[in-house]
Amino acid sequence: MAQEIDLQALSRGEKSAWDAFVRRYAGLIVAAVRGLAQQEGGDVEDLVQEVFVRLCKDGFRLLKTYDPARAGLSTWLTIVARSTARDAMRRRRLALTPIDAVPERLLATDSAPAEKLKLPEGLLSPRQKLVLSMLYDQDLEVAEIAAALGIDPQTVRSTHHKAMLKLRSHFSTEEQ
Repeated sequence: MAQEIDLQALSRGEKSAWDAFVRRYAGLIVAAVRGLAQQEGGDVEDLVQEVFVRLCKDGFRLLKTYDPARAGLSTWLTIVARSTARDAMRRRRLALTPIDAVPERLLATDSAPAEKLKLPEGLLSPRQKLVLSMLYDQDLEVAEIAAALGIDPQTVRSTHHKAMLKLRSHFSTEEQ
């Protein structure tokens, strides 16, 4: 029978609980990120490390958001692992973009602070505005936003995607 993990002891930072957690779920997390790493050319070990760091950073803040009423721990960890790996690979891709590939307009040397965009009233829903603010102004991760709003991480991603489509559409017609 599988050993049960004491989430309270884990969130208090007890080393024995953390060691048991890592022994129990490392294989699951490796499996969750392996497919993404192979598709995107990422290093599995680095991505697994990112997942564990994210789970324990800020006093185990993310781990404390786990709700057994919403999903099993294995399911939740798989989602967190894939999301973290995807975010890490996206950050690395952005950091490795050759300067020649960046459009000239994005390399402007004007050091004046960027002004906030003024959007027409009603272009974005209140939830879309909130999600964009949490992602870009507060620099929160998708899982953190989902936990804060009490919604599924996929809902955060979907809301973000729909908001970006609206913004692209609005600004592309405005430029013409």
